[in-house]
Amino acid sequence: MRRSATAPAFVLAAVIIAAVGIAFPNPAAADPYCPNPAHATPAKVPPDLVSAVAKTFGIDSTVVANGAFVRCAGARLMACAVGANLVCDKADQRRELPGATEWCRDNPRSDTIPMFATGHSTIYEWSCKRRRAVPGKLIVAVDPQGYITENWKEVPTE
Repeated sequence: MRRSATAPAFVLAAVIIAAVGIAFPNPAAADPYCPNPAHATPAKVPPDLVSAVAKTFGIDSTVVANGAFVRCAGARLMACAVGANLVCDKADQRRELPGATEWCRDNPRSDTIPMFATGHSTIYEWSCKRRRAVPGKLIVAVDPQGYITENWKEVPTE
């Protein structure tokens, strides 16, 4: 029986093509940023997403590079641009706040507690009852991951 010379050549060609594919992956086939559990917490915006985030917020790319964050909420890419009072960290859902308590000790008849005492990440409206800080109604919504909903926008990725 005579062996064909093309079979070993075909196998060798397949091995070379596979090796080249591993050594030089196609950049167009890169994994998307989301979904990825490693990207579930806010991080600086990667360079390849800066323009999409800037477009979403209608701001300059340099602002995004220096003051915006992205995270994954499942398959959705979410972004937050830090502002004067915008918080990109998780919402503060505590019902006791040391700063609010201190404010009430110093201002026991205060109807409201300023945000410099409660922090800008609180989700409640606060007041003083005698010398005690009391959380009132919810003033912001919180997403399932614990972030203030209105501070985060979905970024189209295509």
